Amino acid sequence: MSWVYLILAGCCEVGFTTCLSLSDGLKKVGWTLGFLALLAASMSLLTVAIRGIPLGTAYAVWTGIGAAGTAIVGIVFFKDPLTAGRVIFLVLLIGSVIGLKWVSH
Repeated sequence: MSWVYLILAGCCEVGFTTCLSLSDGLKKVGWTLGFLALLAASMSLLTVAIRGIPLGTAYAVWTGIGAAGTAIVGIVFFKDPLTAGRVIFLVLLIGSVIGLKWVSH
């Protein structure tokens, strides 16, 4: 169950970074509240996840999900550039996250 919490924490990280971007420097109240709520949810879920997953592994997976997810959101919704280099390194990042899950007990 710890891995489910960790994946949800990573998804909340993608959500809070997206809300942060949309909040216009925390000036838009709705997006700022979304940012704060998802930040709290992400931290809470990460806290629960590290009860069953080593801290270093959990943190690496959490940041990997957040980084890859946020990059994908940027490309799809915010017109961030889609280059071969970005795709290669996103694939490597996602592969690393999967690899950490695979080698963790």
